[in-house]
Amino acid sequence: MKKFILLFSIVLLSSCNSNPEPTKAEPKGAENVAYKWGQVALTATANDTEKFKPRPTITSRYLGLIFTSIFDAWSRYDAEAIPVYLEGVERRPEAEQITKNKEIAISYAAYRAMCEYYYSDSALFADFMVELGLDPTNNSLDPNTPEGIGNLAAKAVIAARHNDGSNQYAEEEGSNGKPYFDYTNYAPVNPVDTNYDPNRWQPKYFSDGAGGQFAPGCLTPFWDRVQPISMSSGDQFRPGPPPMIGSEQLAKEVAEVVEVQANLTDPQKALVEFMRDGPQSVQQAGHWLKFAQDVSIRDNHNLDEDVKMYFLNQVVAMDAFIASWDSKMHYDYARPFALVHKYYGGKTITAWGGEGKGMMEMDGNMWRPYSPATFLCPPFPSYTSGHSTISGACAEALKYWTGSDEFGTEVEWVAGSLTELDRLGDTVTLKFPTFTNAAEQAGISRVYGGYHIQSDNIEGLNLGRNVARNAWQFYKKHVPSAHSPFESKS
Repeated sequence: MKKFILLFSIVLLSSCNSNPEPTKAEPKGAENVAYKWGQVALTATANDTEKFKPRPTITSRYLGLIFTSIFDAWSRYDAEAIPVYLEGVERRPEAEQITKNKEIAISYAAYRAMCEYYYSDSALFADFMVELGLDPTNNSLDPNTPEGIGNLAAKAVIAARHNDGSNQYAEEEGSNGKPYFDYTNYAPVNPVDTNYDPNRWQPKYFSDGAGGQFAPGCLTPFWDRVQPISMSSGDQFRPGPPPMIGSEQLAKEVAEVVEVQANLTDPQKALVEFMRDGPQSVQQAGHWLKFAQDVSIRDNHNLDEDVKMYFLNQVVAMDAFIASWDSKMHYDYARPFALVHKYYGGKTITAWGGEGKGMMEMDGNMWRPYSPATFLCPPFPSYTSGHSTISGACAEALKYWTGSDEFGTEVEWVAGSLTELDRLGDTVTLKFPTFTNAAEQAGISRVYGGYHIQSDNIEGLNLGRNVARNAWQFYKKHVPSAHSPFESKS
């Protein structure tokens, strides 16, 4: 008996004096793997713009499907989450629902989805997998491992989105092997040199940067036919018509565009440029992913929180683009570029003369947006504003998800740095105290820039908010415990 007591004492003493490995803290903020994949997605989006020119509709779909793939993979390691497209893969036991397995699962999902959509950056993604200590050549489809679940999640999303109306694989009749070919055969009522109907959209000449000019066609005029994720169809929240030529409202809104440009301040110029982005723009969906990442840092998110927030954020952005394009293509509405010419042609106005000229007096027929000649104006109809719609949607989604409208991001910008390098203005601090304010500033920036009238902006913000509130209900079906204090107010 004494031997047993002595032995027990030695064992107990030994265990008390041992130095067990400290529990590794869960990565937070910029260190969590979901945040890091968000950074990679933004880099890929910027690279896509550089390689293929701005195509915000297409990249919004890429981002929406990438973060849906990530969510679906993660859901199998969560206690309650329900995947969107992944089927036949059981939820893993509680003992396996650990950060490491989640990191592996979402990494394989992100990697496979990004290689599918941003295929030209596959080497970048493979390098990041290696950096994470993962094998990018692991093609396992074993539903009992995080590697297999990640691969299966991406595979399910990719398969489900074939034939979704985007024409990514040139599957629509008449595409002749050209991805994203316009299978609707859209043709503008107004050719570039003649405006037959001033209520309708007209293409405009851009500089090719080498002394020539070209008139880009309408970007993805079929995007209203793309299948949304959270909406029943693109026209679910279609707004009423915009103001027409001859109405007092339109005359007032066109006059506002002319007056604002004639008196552009440095803070307004800075806002126009920040929201417009530069040559490697991440477009509106990416811009709001950046804003979501600001929230990740501000609130020190873990992987679970970022997976869920980015999923909602980017599904909303993708669907808001579809809703905006439904309105754009349904109304085929004119932009201020043509409307100012209609209302002020033959009249002397003060306006921006272009690079190297600054503000000057000119005939109203010479008016142009505050934008470089190589990208004078978005090449598609105006109503509703894409910036306003996507910003209204993503701001509302972030407000619902965080449970507060508080934002707090600030950005420094040199006025004129993307538009008139010979006339740089002051360094401006752009402040976005709330999500709602950030959306409203994004929307009004398009009026300042001369890309939209107020109706495009206001109805776009409203449309986006409707998309987001609907998407929140969709989100709750996939994250059943989700709740927001704003639900009862909507």
